[in-house]
Amino acid sequence: MTEASFAQTGMWITERMGRARTAYHMPLVVDFEGGLDVCALHAACEAVVRRHAVLSSAVAEVDGLPVMVPGRRPPIRLTTARDPAELVREETLRPFDVENGPLARFTLAKLGPDRHVLVFVAHHLVFDGESKDILVRDLADFYNGVSRPRLVTSYASFADGERERVRDDLGEARAYWSARVPGEATPLPGLTPAGRGAAEGAVHTFRARMPDVPGVSRFELFLASVHTLLHRYGDPAPTVAVDLSTRVPDVRDNVGLFVNELPVTVTPEGTVADVARTLHHDLREMYRFRHVPYARAVRGVRPRTALAQVSVSYRKRRPDPVFTGVKTTVDWAVFNHSVRSLLHLQAVDHPDGLYVIMQYGAASGTESDVARIAEDLLTIMNTPESPVDGAAPAAGLDDAVREIWQEVLGIDEIGDDEDLFDLGGHSLTITQIIARMRKRLGVEVPLDVFFDTPTIAGVVQAIREAEPAVR
Repeated sequence: MTEASFAQTGMWITERMGRARTAYHMPLVVDFEGGLDVCALHAACEAVVRRHAVLSSAVAEVDGLPVMVPGRRPPIRLTTARDPAELVREETLRPFDVENGPLARFTLAKLGPDRHVLVFVAHHLVFDGESKDILVRDLADFYNGVSRPRLVTSYASFADGERERVRDDLGEARAYWSARVPGEATPLPGLTPAGRGAAEGAVHTFRARMPDVPGVSRFELFLASVHTLLHRYGDPAPTVAVDLSTRVPDVRDNVGLFVNELPVTVTPEGTVADVARTLHHDLREMYRFRHVPYARAVRGVRPRTALAQVSVSYRKRRPDPVFTGVKTTVDWAVFNHSVRSLLHLQAVDHPDGLYVIMQYGAASGTESDVARIAEDLLTIMNTPESPVDGAAPAAGLDDAVREIWQEVLGIDEIGDDEDLFDLGGHSLTITQIIARMRKRLGVEVPLDVFFDTPTIAGVVQAIREAEPAVR
Protein backbone atom coordinates (compact mmCIF):
# COMPACT_ATOMS: atom_id res chain seq x y z
CA MET A 1 0.00 0.00 0.00
CA THR A 2 1.16 3.54 -0.83
CA GLU A 3 -0.30 6.80 0.40
CA ALA A 4 -2.42 8.38 -2.33
CA SER A 5 -0.97 11.32 -4.21
CA PHE A 6 -2.16 14.82 -3.35
CA ALA A 7 -4.34 15.00 -6.46
CA GLN A 8 -5.85 11.60 -5.70
CA THR A 9 -6.57 12.64 -2.12
CA GLY A 10 -8.58 15.68 -3.22
CA MET A 11 -10.65 13.64 -5.67
CA TRP A 12 -11.15 10.84 -3.17
CA ILE A 13 -12.54 13.30 -0.61
CA THR A 14 -14.91 14.78 -3.19
CA GLU A 15 -16.12 11.28 -4.10
CA ARG A 16 -16.65 10.43 -0.43
CA MET A 17 -18.74 13.60 -0.03
CA GLY A 18 -20.98 12.51 -2.92
CA ARG A 19 -20.33 15.68 -4.92
CA ALA A 20 -18.48 14.33 -7.95
CA ARG A 21 -21.29 12.85 -10.11
CA THR A 22 -19.45 11.77 -13.29
CA ALA A 23 -17.09 14.76 -13.34
CA TYR A 24 -14.10 12.46 -12.81
CA HIS A 25 -15.08 9.96 -15.52
CA MET A 26 -12.68 10.24 -18.47
CA PRO A 27 -14.00 8.62 -21.67
CA LEU A 28 -12.06 8.06 -24.87
CA VAL A 29 -13.46 6.60 -28.10
CA VAL A 30 -11.51 4.99 -30.96
CA ASP A 31 -13.44 4.24 -34.17
CA PHE A 32 -12.09 1.59 -36.56
CA GLU A 33 -13.03 1.13 -40.22
CA GLY A 34 -11.73 -1.89 -42.12
CA GLY A 35 -10.56 -5.38 -41.29
CA LEU A 36 -9.80 -4.98 -37.59
CA ASP A 37 -8.00 -7.90 -35.94
CA VAL A 38 -10.18 -8.16 -32.85
CA CYS A 39 -7.91 -10.70 -31.15
CA ALA A 40 -4.87 -8.48 -31.68
CA LEU A 41 -6.69 -5.45 -30.24
CA HIS A 42 -7.88 -7.48 -27.25
CA ALA A 43 -4.28 -8.58 -26.64
CA ALA A 44 -3.14 -4.95 -26.97
CA CYS A 45 -5.62 -3.89 -24.29
CA GLU A 46 -4.29 -6.64 -22.02
CA ALA A 47 -0.72 -5.49 -22.66
CA VAL A 48 -1.63 -1.89 -21.77
CA VAL A 49 -3.16 -3.03 -18.48
CA ARG A 50 0.00 -5.01 -17.66
CA ARG A 51 2.25 -2.08 -18.57
CA HIS A 52 0.34 0.52 -16.54
CA ALA A 53 -0.27 -1.06 -13.14
CA VAL A 54 -2.02 2.06 -11.87
CA LEU A 55 -5.06 1.08 -13.96
CA SER A 56 -5.47 -1.98 -11.73
CA SER A 57 -5.27 0.01 -8.50
CA ALA A 58 -7.95 1.54 -6.25
CA VAL A 59 -8.01 4.16 -3.51
CA ALA A 60 -9.28 3.02 -0.11
CA GLU A 61 -9.29 4.34 3.44
CA VAL A 62 -6.78 2.82 5.85
CA ASP A 63 -6.53 4.29 9.36
CA GLY A 64 -8.30 7.42 8.19
CA LEU A 65 -6.02 8.05 5.19
CA PRO A 66 -6.59 7.39 1.48
CA VAL A 67 -4.05 4.88 0.17
CA MET A 68 -3.46 3.16 -3.16
CA VAL A 69 -4.34 -0.52 -2.94
CA PRO A 70 -4.55 -3.34 -5.50
CA GLY A 71 -7.94 -3.19 -7.20
CA ARG A 72 -9.86 -5.31 -9.64
CA ARG A 73 -8.26 -5.67 -13.05
CA PRO A 74 -9.86 -3.52 -15.80
CA PRO A 75 -12.28 -5.67 -17.83
CA ILE A 76 -12.14 -5.92 -21.61
CA ARG A 77 -15.66 -6.55 -22.86
CA LEU A 78 -16.56 -7.63 -26.40
CA THR A 79 -20.07 -6.85 -27.59
CA THR A 80 -22.17 -5.66 -30.52
CA ALA A 81 -24.02 -2.37 -30.79
CA ARG A 82 -26.37 -0.61 -33.16
CA ASP A 83 -26.11 2.86 -31.64
CA PRO A 84 -22.51 3.79 -30.79
CA ALA A 85 -23.58 7.10 -29.21
CA GLU A 86 -25.81 5.30 -26.73
CA LEU A 87 -23.04 2.81 -25.96
CA VAL A 88 -20.60 5.65 -25.23
CA ARG A 89 -23.17 7.35 -23.02
CA GLU A 90 -23.89 4.17 -21.04
CA GLU A 91 -20.21 3.40 -20.49
CA THR A 92 -19.43 7.00 -19.54
CA LEU A 93 -22.22 7.22 -16.96
CA ARG A 94 -21.62 3.79 -15.43
CA PRO A 95 -20.29 4.31 -11.88
CA PHE A 96 -16.90 3.23 -10.53
CA ASP A 97 -16.18 1.47 -7.26
CA VAL A 98 -13.40 3.79 -6.07
CA GLU A 99 -12.29 1.65 -3.11
CA ASN A 100 -12.27 -1.72 -4.89
CA GLY A 101 -11.96 -0.98 -8.58
CA PRO A 102 -11.76 -1.50 -11.39
CA LEU A 103 -11.01 2.16 -12.13
CA ALA A 104 -10.85 1.62 -15.89
CA ARG A 105 -12.73 -0.45 -18.46
CA PHE A 106 -12.52 -1.29 -22.16
CA THR A 107 -15.56 -2.06 -24.32
CA LEU A 108 -14.99 -3.16 -27.92
CA ALA A 109 -18.22 -3.19 -29.92
CA LYS A 110 -18.83 -4.49 -33.42
CA LEU A 111 -21.05 -2.06 -35.33
CA GLY A 112 -20.97 -3.79 -38.71
CA PRO A 113 -18.86 -6.07 -40.93
CA ASP A 114 -15.98 -3.55 -41.17
CA ARG A 115 -16.76 -1.17 -38.34
CA HIS A 116 -15.79 -1.38 -34.66
CA VAL A 117 -15.59 1.11 -31.81
CA LEU A 118 -13.45 0.90 -28.69
CA VAL A 119 -14.86 2.79 -25.70
CA PHE A 120 -12.38 3.30 -22.89
CA VAL A 121 -13.43 4.98 -19.65
CA ALA A 122 -11.16 5.57 -16.66
CA HIS A 123 -11.62 7.34 -13.37
CA HIS A 124 -9.56 10.52 -13.05
CA LEU A 125 -7.92 8.97 -9.96
CA VAL A 126 -5.71 6.93 -12.30
CA PHE A 127 -5.87 8.90 -15.56
CA ASP A 128 -5.45 12.43 -16.94
CA GLY A 129 -5.61 14.25 -20.26
CA GLU A 130 -2.08 13.40 -21.36
CA SER A 131 -2.72 9.76 -20.41
CA LYS A 132 -5.13 9.62 -23.36
CA ASP A 133 -2.26 10.16 -25.81
CA ILE A 134 -0.11 7.59 -24.01
CA LEU A 135 -2.88 4.99 -23.88
CA VAL A 136 -3.75 5.20 -27.59
CA ARG A 137 -0.08 5.28 -28.61
CA ASP A 138 0.63 2.15 -26.56
CA LEU A 139 -2.47 0.40 -27.88
CA ALA A 140 -1.39 1.10 -31.46
CA ASP A 141 2.16 -0.12 -30.83
CA PHE A 142 1.02 -3.35 -29.18
CA TYR A 143 -1.57 -3.91 -31.93
CA ASN A 144 1.13 -3.40 -34.56
CA GLY A 145 3.52 -5.76 -32.80
CA VAL A 146 5.87 -3.02 -31.60
CA SER A 147 7.28 -3.41 -28.08
CA ARG A 148 7.48 -0.49 -25.66
CA PRO A 149 10.52 0.21 -23.45
CA ARG A 150 10.15 -0.56 -19.77
CA LEU A 151 8.73 2.28 -17.69
CA VAL A 152 11.34 4.12 -15.65
CA THR A 153 9.22 4.41 -12.52
CA SER A 154 5.76 3.66 -11.16
CA TYR A 155 2.96 6.01 -10.19
CA ALA A 156 3.43 4.97 -6.54
CA SER A 157 7.09 6.01 -6.68
CA PHE A 158 6.11 9.32 -8.27
CA ALA A 159 3.65 9.96 -5.43
CA ASP A 160 6.38 9.30 -2.85
CA GLY A 161 8.76 11.70 -4.59
CA GLU A 162 6.04 14.31 -4.94
CA ARG A 163 5.48 14.36 -1.18
CA GLU A 164 9.16 15.11 -0.67
CA ARG A 165 9.13 17.91 -3.25
CA VAL A 166 6.05 19.47 -1.65
CA ARG A 167 7.64 19.37 1.81
CA ASP A 168 10.75 21.08 0.45
CA ASP A 169 8.84 23.88 -1.33
CA LEU A 170 5.82 24.38 0.94
CA GLY A 171 7.26 27.39 2.80
CA GLU A 172 8.02 29.35 -0.38
CA ALA A 173 4.67 28.34 -1.89
CA ARG A 174 2.83 29.71 1.15
CA ALA A 175 4.68 33.00 0.86
CA TYR A 176 3.89 33.16 -2.86
CA TRP A 177 0.16 32.52 -2.47
CA SER A 178 -0.24 34.77 0.59
CA ALA A 179 0.38 37.77 -1.66
CA ARG A 180 -2.16 36.59 -4.25
CA VAL A 181 -5.56 36.23 -2.64
CA PRO A 182 -8.36 35.95 -5.26
CA GLY A 183 -11.24 38.40 -4.96
CA GLU A 184 -14.96 37.77 -5.26
CA ALA A 185 -16.00 36.51 -8.69
CA THR A 186 -18.42 38.46 -10.89
CA PRO A 187 -21.41 36.42 -12.17
CA LEU A 188 -21.39 35.42 -15.81
CA PRO A 189 -24.29 36.79 -17.86
CA GLY A 190 -27.15 34.29 -17.99
CA LEU A 191 -25.44 31.64 -15.83
CA THR A 192 -26.41 30.89 -12.25
CA PRO A 193 -23.78 29.47 -9.86
CA ALA A 194 -24.64 26.10 -8.32
CA GLY A 195 -23.27 24.53 -5.14
CA ARG A 196 -19.77 23.28 -4.43
CA GLY A 197 -20.26 19.96 -6.17
CA ALA A 198 -20.39 18.91 -9.79
CA ALA A 199 -23.59 19.45 -11.77
CA GLU A 200 -25.22 17.82 -14.76
CA GLY A 201 -23.59 19.44 -17.75
CA ALA A 202 -24.10 20.47 -21.33
CA VAL A 203 -21.63 21.58 -24.00
CA HIS A 204 -21.21 24.29 -26.62
CA THR A 205 -18.29 23.97 -29.05
CA PHE A 206 -16.62 26.41 -31.42
CA ARG A 207 -13.40 26.66 -33.40
CA ALA A 208 -11.05 29.62 -33.38
CA ARG A 209 -7.90 30.63 -35.23
CA MET A 210 -5.92 32.84 -32.92
CA PRO A 211 -3.29 35.02 -34.56
CA ASP A 212 0.29 34.62 -33.40
CA VAL A 213 1.58 37.09 -30.81
CA PRO A 214 5.37 37.30 -30.45
CA GLY A 215 6.72 36.28 -27.08
CA VAL A 216 3.67 34.37 -25.82
CA SER A 217 2.29 30.88 -26.33
CA ARG A 218 -1.14 30.05 -27.71
CA PHE A 219 -2.14 28.83 -24.26
CA GLU A 220 -1.14 32.16 -22.70
CA LEU A 221 -3.09 34.08 -25.35
CA PHE A 222 -6.14 31.87 -24.82
CA LEU A 223 -5.97 32.31 -21.05
CA ALA A 224 -5.54 36.07 -21.50
CA SER A 225 -8.67 36.09 -23.66
CA VAL A 226 -10.64 34.33 -20.91
CA HIS A 227 -9.41 36.81 -18.30
CA THR A 228 -10.28 39.71 -20.61
CA LEU A 229 -13.76 38.27 -21.14
CA LEU A 230 -14.40 38.17 -17.39
CA HIS A 231 -12.97 41.67 -17.05
CA ARG A 232 -15.40 42.99 -19.66
CA TYR A 233 -18.20 41.35 -17.68
CA GLY A 234 -17.24 43.50 -14.70
CA ASP A 235 -14.54 41.62 -12.78
CA PRO A 236 -11.56 43.98 -12.16
CA ALA A 237 -9.15 41.13 -11.31
CA PRO A 238 -10.56 37.85 -12.64
CA THR A 239 -9.47 34.46 -11.29
CA VAL A 240 -9.46 31.40 -13.53
CA ALA A 241 -8.70 27.89 -12.27
CA VAL A 242 -6.15 26.22 -14.55
CA ASP A 243 -5.17 22.55 -14.84
CA LEU A 244 -1.39 22.27 -14.84
CA SER A 245 0.68 19.15 -15.47
CA THR A 246 2.92 17.94 -12.65
CA ARG A 247 4.74 15.37 -14.76
CA VAL A 248 8.49 15.02 -14.36
CA PRO A 249 10.76 13.39 -16.99
CA ASP A 250 10.67 9.98 -15.29
CA VAL A 251 6.90 9.65 -15.84
CA ARG A 252 6.52 11.15 -19.30
CA ASP A 253 5.37 7.73 -20.61
CA ASN A 254 3.17 6.81 -17.63
CA VAL A 255 -0.58 6.65 -17.48
CA GLY A 256 -1.80 8.23 -14.25
CA LEU A 257 -2.98 11.39 -12.52
CA PHE A 258 -0.37 14.13 -12.91
CA VAL A 259 -2.45 17.30 -12.63
CA ASN A 260 -2.74 20.13 -10.12
CA GLU A 261 -5.44 22.80 -10.38
CA LEU A 262 -4.27 26.29 -9.40
CA PRO A 263 -5.99 29.70 -9.47
CA VAL A 264 -4.56 32.32 -11.85
CA THR A 265 -5.49 35.93 -11.06
CA VAL A 266 -4.58 38.91 -13.21
CA THR A 267 -5.64 42.56 -13.49
CA PRO A 268 -6.16 43.12 -17.25
CA GLU A 269 -4.53 46.31 -18.53
CA GLY A 270 -3.58 47.55 -21.98
CA THR A 271 -4.43 45.16 -24.80
CA VAL A 272 -5.31 41.49 -24.78
CA ALA A 273 -1.76 40.80 -25.97
CA ASP A 274 -0.44 42.80 -23.01
CA VAL A 275 -2.45 40.58 -20.66
CA ALA A 276 -0.91 37.53 -22.35
CA ARG A 277 2.57 38.97 -21.78
CA THR A 278 1.75 39.58 -18.11
CA LEU A 279 0.55 35.99 -17.81
CA HIS A 280 3.71 34.78 -19.54
CA HIS A 281 5.72 36.27 -16.68
CA ASP A 282 3.30 35.37 -13.88
CA LEU A 283 2.86 31.76 -14.95
CA ARG A 284 6.59 31.13 -15.04
CA GLU A 285 6.83 32.38 -11.50
CA MET A 286 3.92 30.18 -10.45
CA TYR A 287 5.30 27.12 -12.27
CA ARG A 288 7.94 26.79 -9.53
CA PHE A 289 5.11 25.64 -7.25
CA ARG A 290 2.89 23.83 -9.74
CA HIS A 291 3.30 20.59 -7.75
CA VAL A 292 2.17 22.14 -4.44
CA PRO A 293 -1.60 21.71 -3.85
CA TYR A 294 -3.30 25.04 -3.32
CA ALA A 295 -5.14 23.74 -0.25
CA ARG A 296 -1.80 22.84 1.35
CA ALA A 297 -0.36 26.31 0.82
CA VAL A 298 -3.46 28.37 1.68
CA ARG A 299 -5.54 27.93 4.81
CA GLY A 300 -9.32 27.93 4.76
CA VAL A 301 -9.81 26.32 1.32
CA ARG A 302 -12.88 24.11 1.61
CA PRO A 303 -13.22 20.94 -0.45
CA ARG A 304 -14.86 21.64 -3.81
CA THR A 305 -14.68 20.33 -7.34
CA ALA A 306 -13.14 23.55 -8.73
CA LEU A 307 -11.17 26.46 -7.26
CA ALA A 308 -12.99 29.12 -9.31
CA GLN A 309 -16.30 29.49 -11.10
CA VAL A 310 -14.46 29.51 -14.46
CA SER A 311 -11.84 26.84 -15.14
CA VAL A 312 -9.60 26.08 -18.09
CA SER A 313 -7.72 23.08 -19.46
CA TYR A 314 -5.52 23.23 -22.53
CA ARG A 315 -4.10 20.36 -24.58
CA LYS A 316 -2.07 20.16 -27.75
CA ARG A 317 -3.45 17.20 -29.63
CA ARG A 318 -1.03 14.80 -31.26
CA PRO A 319 -1.83 13.09 -34.58
CA ASP A 320 -3.94 9.94 -34.31
CA PRO A 321 -1.70 6.84 -34.03
CA VAL A 322 -1.78 4.32 -36.88
CA PHE A 323 -3.32 0.87 -36.38
CA THR A 324 -2.03 -1.24 -39.26
CA GLY A 325 -4.66 -2.13 -41.87
CA VAL A 326 -7.54 -0.05 -40.51
CA LYS A 327 -8.66 3.55 -40.68
CA THR A 328 -8.72 5.03 -37.19
CA THR A 329 -10.47 8.08 -35.78
CA VAL A 330 -10.04 9.11 -32.15
CA ASP A 331 -12.50 11.27 -30.25
CA TRP A 332 -10.23 12.81 -27.63
CA ALA A 333 -12.83 15.09 -26.01
CA VAL A 334 -15.85 12.91 -25.21
CA PHE A 335 -18.08 14.72 -22.71
CA ASN A 336 -18.67 13.00 -19.37
CA HIS A 337 -22.04 14.78 -18.83
CA SER A 338 -20.94 16.63 -15.68
CA VAL A 339 -19.23 19.96 -15.05
CA ARG A 340 -17.03 20.80 -12.06
CA SER A 341 -17.40 24.59 -12.23
CA LEU A 342 -19.93 27.11 -13.47
CA LEU A 343 -18.11 27.17 -16.81
CA HIS A 344 -15.22 24.94 -17.88
CA LEU A 345 -13.36 25.74 -21.09
CA GLN A 346 -11.56 22.76 -22.58
CA ALA A 347 -9.26 24.00 -25.34
CA VAL A 348 -7.84 21.40 -27.73
CA ASP A 349 -5.14 22.72 -30.06
CA HIS A 350 -5.33 21.03 -33.46
CA PRO A 351 -3.27 21.86 -36.55
CA ASP A 352 -6.45 23.24 -38.17
CA GLY A 353 -7.40 25.49 -35.26
CA LEU A 354 -8.20 25.73 -31.60
CA TYR A 355 -11.34 23.80 -30.63
CA VAL A 356 -13.01 25.13 -27.48
CA ILE A 357 -15.50 22.89 -25.70
CA MET A 358 -17.51 24.99 -23.26
CA GLN A 359 -18.95 22.82 -20.50
CA TYR A 360 -21.62 24.40 -18.32
CA GLY A 361 -24.32 23.38 -15.88
CA ALA A 362 -27.44 22.31 -17.75
CA ALA A 363 -29.61 23.91 -15.05
CA SER A 364 -27.48 27.06 -14.66
CA GLY A 365 -28.02 28.55 -18.12
CA THR A 366 -29.24 27.95 -21.66
CA GLU A 367 -27.51 27.20 -24.94
CA SER A 368 -28.22 30.75 -26.12
CA ASP A 369 -26.62 32.19 -22.95
CA VAL A 370 -23.43 30.21 -23.53
CA ALA A 371 -23.46 30.94 -27.26
CA ARG A 372 -23.40 34.67 -26.46
CA ILE A 373 -20.46 34.16 -24.10
CA ALA A 374 -18.70 32.12 -26.82
CA GLU A 375 -19.21 34.91 -29.34
CA ASP A 376 -17.75 37.46 -26.94
CA LEU A 377 -14.76 35.22 -26.25
CA LEU A 378 -14.20 34.58 -29.95
CA THR A 379 -14.16 38.31 -30.60
CA ILE A 380 -11.43 38.76 -28.01
CA MET A 381 -9.39 35.80 -29.25
CA ASN A 382 -9.46 37.10 -32.83
CA THR A 383 -8.30 40.62 -31.89
CA PRO A 384 -5.34 40.40 -29.48
CA GLU A 385 -4.30 43.99 -30.14
CA SER A 386 -7.66 45.36 -29.01
CA PRO A 387 -7.83 47.14 -25.63
CA VAL A 388 -9.11 45.02 -22.78
CA ASP A 389 -12.17 47.25 -22.49
CA GLY A 390 -12.61 48.08 -26.18
CA ALA A 391 -13.49 46.67 -29.59
CA ALA A 392 -11.50 45.34 -32.52
CA PRO A 393 -8.79 47.67 -33.90
CA ALA A 394 -8.96 48.91 -37.47
CA ALA A 395 -5.60 47.36 -38.30
CA GLY A 396 -7.15 43.92 -38.05
CA LEU A 397 -10.41 44.74 -39.83
CA ASP A 398 -9.65 42.81 -43.01
CA ASP A 399 -8.65 39.68 -41.11
CA ALA A 400 -11.57 40.02 -38.69
CA VAL A 401 -14.06 40.19 -41.57
CA ARG A 402 -12.32 37.29 -43.32
CA GLU A 403 -12.54 35.19 -40.13
CA ILE A 404 -16.30 35.72 -39.99
CA TRP A 405 -16.78 34.80 -43.66
CA GLN A 406 -14.71 31.65 -43.20
CA GLU A 407 -16.75 30.61 -40.15
CA VAL A 408 -20.14 31.18 -41.76
CA LEU A 409 -19.24 29.69 -45.15
CA GLY A 410 -17.18 26.84 -43.69
CA ILE A 411 -14.21 27.62 -45.96
CA ASP A 412 -10.63 27.67 -44.71
CA GLU A 413 -9.16 30.28 -47.08
CA ILE A 414 -10.99 33.18 -48.77
CA GLY A 415 -9.27 35.81 -50.89
CA ASP A 416 -10.04 39.52 -50.68
CA ASP A 417 -11.70 39.59 -54.11
CA GLU A 418 -13.57 36.26 -54.13
CA ASP A 419 -17.30 36.63 -54.78
CA LEU A 420 -19.54 35.64 -51.85
CA PHE A 421 -22.14 34.06 -54.12
CA ASP A 422 -19.53 32.08 -56.05
CA LEU A 423 -18.44 30.67 -52.69
CA GLY A 424 -21.93 29.33 -52.00
CA GLY A 425 -23.31 32.31 -50.10
CA HIS A 426 -26.95 33.35 -50.14
CA SER A 427 -29.34 35.73 -48.37
CA LEU A 428 -29.39 33.79 -45.10
CA THR A 429 -25.59 33.57 -45.15
CA ILE A 430 -25.41 37.35 -45.48
CA THR A 431 -27.70 37.95 -42.50
CA GLN A 432 -25.51 35.64 -40.39
CA ILE A 433 -22.38 37.52 -41.45
CA ILE A 434 -24.02 40.87 -40.69
CA ALA A 435 -25.09 39.67 -37.24
CA ARG A 436 -21.59 38.45 -36.38
CA MET A 437 -19.96 41.64 -37.64
CA ARG A 438 -22.40 43.68 -35.56
CA LYS A 439 -21.67 41.62 -32.45
CA ARG A 440 -17.96 41.11 -32.90
CA LEU A 441 -16.76 44.27 -34.65
CA GLY A 442 -19.37 46.77 -33.55
CA VAL A 443 -20.23 47.75 -37.14
CA GLU A 444 -23.52 47.69 -39.02
CA VAL A 445 -23.24 46.85 -42.72
CA PRO A 446 -26.37 47.31 -44.90
CA LEU A 447 -27.59 44.27 -46.81
CA ASP A 448 -27.23 46.16 -50.10
CA VAL A 449 -23.44 46.33 -49.66
CA PHE A 450 -23.20 42.56 -50.04
CA PHE A 451 -25.19 42.61 -53.27
CA ASP A 452 -23.28 45.58 -54.71
CA THR A 453 -19.77 44.49 -53.67
CA PRO A 454 -19.94 40.84 -52.52
CA THR A 455 -16.23 40.56 -51.63
CA ILE A 456 -14.22 41.01 -48.44
CA ALA A 457 -12.40 43.96 -49.99
CA GLY A 458 -15.70 45.57 -50.97
CA VAL A 459 -17.29 45.13 -47.55
CA VAL A 460 -14.19 46.45 -45.74
CA GLN A 461 -14.09 49.46 -48.04
CA ALA A 462 -17.76 50.17 -47.33
CA ILE A 463 -17.11 50.01 -43.58
CA ARG A 464 -14.18 52.42 -43.83
CA GLU A 465 -16.12 54.88 -45.97
CA ALA A 466 -19.01 54.85 -43.50
CA GLU A 467 -16.72 55.14 -40.43
CA PRO A 468 -13.65 57.23 -41.28
CA ALA A 469 -12.35 56.92 -37.72
CA VAL A 470 -11.86 53.21 -38.25
CA ARG A 471 -9.03 53.79 -40.75
